[in-house]
Amino acid sequence: RKHAAMRDDQFSCFRATFYRWVQHWDALAGHDALAPLAAGRAVLAVGDLHVENFGTWRDAEGRLAWGVNDVDEAWPLPWAFDLVRLQASAVLAAEVGHLTLEPGDAARALLAGYADGLDAGGRPFVLAERHAPLHRMATARLHEPHAFWEALGALPSHDAMPDDVPR
Repeated sequence: RKHAAMRDDQFSCFRATFYRWVQHWDALAGHDALAPLAAGRAVLAVGDLHVENFGTWRDAEGRLAWGVNDVDEAWPLPWAFDLVRLQASAVLAAEVGHLTLEPGDAARALLAGYADGLDAGGRPFVLAERHAPLHRMATARLHEPHAFWEALGALPSHDAMPDDVPR
């Protein structure tokens, strides 16, 4: 299914090929416009950041929080690495209709959000405390879980482990 999705559109391929982004980062970073960003100070980066790697979860206090929800490729990288990759994903997502922002608007929103996050000192993005519109958007789906359960029920079931799986 993953390979079929990768063939469907550029955004799906981009999401599934982070390793290729890393392989080409040096060439991208050598471009005049990106060179100063790529030479920047290393910070702990998400790595495989794209517009669909954000979501909600409950924090230790039970509050609904929002932010990056996929950090298995986190690594020290130039500070702009995640920003460049996130913007690239926004452009590709818009091209296939997954996002309705124009690239320039997405870039401005991304940079404004990044600056706001730095100004706030990295404070958690707790939805009920300061972000009521996003809280309503995030919880609207909770009232209609039918699509999730239908999709889950449609997955093939496996009654036993294959013989070649170590136990």
